[in-house]
Amino acid sequence: MKPIKTIVFASIAIASLLNSPVAQAQNKKNTAEKLIPKKGAIKEADLIRWSHLDLEKDTIPGMSIDKAYAELLKGKKGTPIIVGVIDSGLDIDHEDLKGKIWVNKKEIAGNGIDDDKNGFIDDINGWNFLGEATNENLELTRIVKKGDDGSDIYKAAKAELDQKLAELMQQKPQVDMISNADKAIKAHLNKEVYTLEDIKAISTTDESLKRSKAIMSNIAAQAGPGFQDEIKGYLDYVYGQLNYNLNVNFDGRKVVGDNPNDINDRKYGNGNVKGPNVEDALHGTHVAGIIAQTRGNNVGGDGVVANNVQIMAVRAVPNGDEYDKDIALAIRYAVDNGAKVINGSFGKDYSPHKEWVFEAIKYAESKDVLFVHAAGNDGKDVDFEPNYPTDEVNGVEFASNFLTIGALNNGTGKSDLVAPFSNYGAKNVDVFSPGMQIYATVPNNKYLYEQGTSMASPNAAGVAALIRSYYPNLKAAQVKQILMDSGTAMPVEVELGETKEVRAFSKASKSGSIVNAYNALKMAENMSAKAPKAKLKN
Repeated sequence: MKPIKTIVFASIAIASLLNSPVAQAQNKKNTAEKLIPKKGAIKEADLIRWSHLDLEKDTIPGMSIDKAYAELLKGKKGTPIIVGVIDSGLDIDHEDLKGKIWVNKKEIAGNGIDDDKNGFIDDINGWNFLGEATNENLELTRIVKKGDDGSDIYKAAKAELDQKLAELMQQKPQVDMISNADKAIKAHLNKEVYTLEDIKAISTTDESLKRSKAIMSNIAAQAGPGFQDEIKGYLDYVYGQLNYNLNVNFDGRKVVGDNPNDINDRKYGNGNVKGPNVEDALHGTHVAGIIAQTRGNNVGGDGVVANNVQIMAVRAVPNGDEYDKDIALAIRYAVDNGAKVINGSFGKDYSPHKEWVFEAIKYAESKDVLFVHAAGNDGKDVDFEPNYPTDEVNGVEFASNFLTIGALNNGTGKSDLVAPFSNYGAKNVDVFSPGMQIYATVPNNKYLYEQGTSMASPNAAGVAALIRSYYPNLKAAQVKQILMDSGTAMPVEVELGETKEVRAFSKASKSGSIVNAYNALKMAENMSAKAPKAKLKN
């Protein structure tokens, strides 16, 4: 699948406009016993950084980042921490990530030599396992392409592929109508970017243009100022699915030049972590920004980690489903080159070579590296329908370093605490963190709101990085447990998933809580005092 984000959610929102007449286990000590409801809509100044706010002080279920810096970290000096971001690529030149990008000091740029003998030539800021590839099939499409082998997996994949294609073909006339209306307005106004006011000002007797005006007026009024971005996202999603993700005749891997079914075929990719088109690195750049964008500079949003952090870019997630081989090797690359926290904002329903990824996760565990993973955006209970990768085999958890993150909305009520798209699970989702309307860096020195468990995961990974920076003697398994045990428990019932299943928030994840940096750092300090001191490298 695409790197996890809610482009489907956005598409549903826009598609609904077309139905208009115009278009036809709790820690009781940290339980929020008294929930203070928000007073009206969140102000823009708060929305931009709501994930950093405090439930008690601000009545918003953030991670208490500001409180942690003000009361616990002021005047303290942490140690450098490398966070590996396995994603779609990264705009390493973004203005708000200056000084935050990992540099391989043992490698000489551009000399075509593997100077540090790590197996990768000119990997200055990380590695690009996709080379020049951008678009890919979904894993279910790849399964169907291989042919009917009589297996249940093939039958399930074929049925899902047929269903998805049928749904998209129903949407396509609506998509084309929106696209044509948008083009007509642009042509009439002679500009690419326009506003609702521009649309309203159009005076015409042309019936076709009238219809385009009515369609776009309706969409712009309901979607708000960012309606053109919403439209583009919707169009990209539908045509990306039809042309690439679900197209059995499309081969996105050929340009890479390797055999994706051979884990030992490892000489592929390059050091260009931006990828062939930096615009396609939007997802990875946003994820990196959540962790590390500069705090307090009044530009864009604020990162979770103010100092000491270095982002290692590992490009392994295309516009489509990632290959198990790439993910396994990407994890090993990040581990071998010094990452102590890895963020994985990706996932899929089928994993033909999941054992390769499992082995990589176990390898990370053996090297004391924490892997933070997005729970997924299908609105499903992953205790019964897995989202890969997982840390469970046959109902048994096989690794202590794997942390699965669900996504929060910014409300405190039944319908607005858990993000509607977020996966959940009392056994296989560990904890929740903010993942709705998260403002962060995107390519070319820009910033956007994005949502998804993709955004929740780096929020949690950022808190993990804070702990590992200020308390380096704590192990990955301890950091995982701290994030779960120190979270804020919400004594409320919530609606979960597409079915809006109602259950206690305490049963939506294993911990039943929200990541809280303030509580986590206090717990880490206490635990660190009792743990052996870390041996720091010079």
